[in-house]
Amino acid sequence: MLVLISILCMILVIVCILLVVKVFAIRRAAEQLRLEFSRRLREDTNVGIDISTSDKTMRRLAADLNKDLKLLRKEHIRYIRGDQELKNAITNISHDLRTPLTAICGYMDLLQQEDVSETVREYLNIIYNRVVALKELTEELFQYSIIVSADHSTEKEEISLNAMLEECFAAYYGALKEAQIEPQIFIPETVVKRKLNKKAFMRIVSNIISNAIKYSDGDFNVLLEENGTIQFSNRASKLDEIQVGHLFDRFYTVENVQNATGLGLSIAKTLTEEMKGHIDAIYKDGVLKITLIF
Repeated sequence: MLVLISILCMILVIVCILLVVKVFAIRRAAEQLRLEFSRRLREDTNVGIDISTSDKTMRRLAADLNKDLKLLRKEHIRYIRGDQELKNAITNISHDLRTPLTAICGYMDLLQQEDVSETVREYLNIIYNRVVALKELTEELFQYSIIVSADHSTEKEEISLNAMLEECFAAYYGALKEAQIEPQIFIPETVVKRKLNKKAFMRIVSNIISNAIKYSDGDFNVLLEENGTIQFSNRASKLDEIQVGHLFDRFYTVENVQNATGLGLSIAKTLTEEMKGHIDAIYKDGVLKITLIF
C-alpha cells in the first residue's frame, strides 16, 4: 500500500512539474507574441511573427495574428497613398485657383476705378470682398497642404524662444497697431532655448498672433516661462466656450469674423505636434488663453 502511494505521489509530482513547465512555456510564448506584435506595429516590415514554442495553440494564434497584421499593413499602405494623393490634389487645385483669382482681383481693382452708380458700387464692393476672402482661403489652403506634407520634426536647431518671440511681434507690429492692440510681452532675462524647426516655430506664433488680431477686444498678453511654456491671452467677447473648443479644427470658422479661413490654428497645432510640443486653448470669464509648451 505504501509503495502504491509512493508511486502515485511520484506520478503526481512529475505531472505537476510537467504542468509547471507547460505553463512557463506558454507564458514565455505569450510574452514573445506581445513583444513581436508590438515590434511589427512599429516597424515597416513584411516579416511575420515567429515564436519558439511548439505549442500548437500558441502557434495558431501567431499565424492568425500574422494574417491580421498583413491586412492591417495593406490598409495602412492604402491610407498613406490616399492621404498623399489627397494632399497633392489639394495643393494642385489651390495652386491652379491662385492665378485666375489674382487676375479677377486685378480686374475688380480696375472696375472700382470706373465711374458707376452707387448701387453698382455697392455690388462691386460685395463681390470684391468675397473674391479677396476666396483668394485668402485659397492661399491658406495651399500653404496648409504644403505644411502637412512636410516633416518639420527634422532639420531642428537650437533657438532662443525669447528672441523668436520678439522677432515675431516686431514683424506684426503694424498689423497689431492697425487693430489697436497694444501687446504686453513678459519675457524672462534667462534665455530659454529649445531644439526646434525655426520656420515652423515662427509660423506657429504668427498664426496665434493673427488669431488674436481677429478675436481680441484690444488687449494681448504674452508670457514666456523659463520652463518653455508660452501663454497667450486676450479678452474675446466674440467667442464662447463651444467655439474655442473647435478653434484647432480644420476649416472651422466663427461667423462673425470676416476673412477667417479656419486653418491658422489647425496649422499651428499640426506643427506643434510634429515637434513633440503641446498646444491647447481655454475660455474662461471672457478671456481666451492659448498655451504652447515645448
